[in-house]
Amino acid sequence: MMPTHSGTSPTGQAMERLRTDSAGANRFNYGHSAIPPGSPTGERLTLKFTHTVRLASSGVAALDKLLGDGYPDRSAVLVTGAPGIGKQALGYWFTRQGLEQGDFCLYVTRLATREVLKDAKAFGVDFSDRVPFWIAANGGELKYDYRDLAGLSYNMKDVLKRNGDRRIRVVADVFSPLLMLNPPDSIYKFLTQLLSELKEYDTVMLATLEDGMHEPQVVTAMQSLFDGVVELRVFHEGGLSFVPILSIQKMLGMPPQPGYFQFSFSRSAMEVATYAKHT
Repeated sequence: MMPTHSGTSPTGQAMERLRTDSAGANRFNYGHSAIPPGSPTGERLTLKFTHTVRLASSGVAALDKLLGDGYPDRSAVLVTGAPGIGKQALGYWFTRQGLEQGDFCLYVTRLATREVLKDAKAFGVDFSDRVPFWIAANGGELKYDYRDLAGLSYNMKDVLKRNGDRRIRVVADVFSPLLMLNPPDSIYKFLTQLLSELKEYDTVMLATLEDGMHEPQVVTAMQSLFDGVVELRVFHEGGLSFVPILSIQKMLGMPPQPGYFQFSFSRSAMEVATYAKHT
């Protein structure tokens, strides 16, 4: 704290305190406004408060633009949609972005690693040079077993703890299978504890949930646990015309984003544009 000289006005003291508050996550800007009655200095300090939020790029430039540069730090984001609509591609690009910038990346999958690697290549993602740490049905460093929630929880938390000095990205495609094969309340408790501990580290998690496989109240309960929800769906315009659309249902630190955005995939990118229904 800088010393406050005698005779400094209350406004000046406030200015000095704010100028020295550089260690926190918030930043302040300064200005002057109208003269308040009885002001000893003839000036009044106007504070503009801005919260600085660290973001994690989604790995998709068009999606980052919608999100304001990426997913919030220390957050968990749920991507919902029908099988085959492209949810996993968002996980591939998110993982690749993390690996390229030196983040520790954990990939938790119900599949064998060879299946994920093959599918990722269809979207232009090759993990042959940089690879995530795998918890997988087959081929991973650790084994995924849908019957062992306690073991999955322990393994994920242990991996996070061992890499707690790094920025961490987690991708998980296991929650729909877990919901189908375990009581929903057990999965709710499992996720509540997992997400709470995950946020103790510098971690962003991207999880997927299959649309049409679960009761509406179960989906709502799952969505309530996450800081962000991105929905992918197909809109039927009539006849044989179908349009893939995306919406940001909620995102920590962002105001509501009304409306839908049309999206499409190429071999190496996802394009997003404002959706306008054709009449």
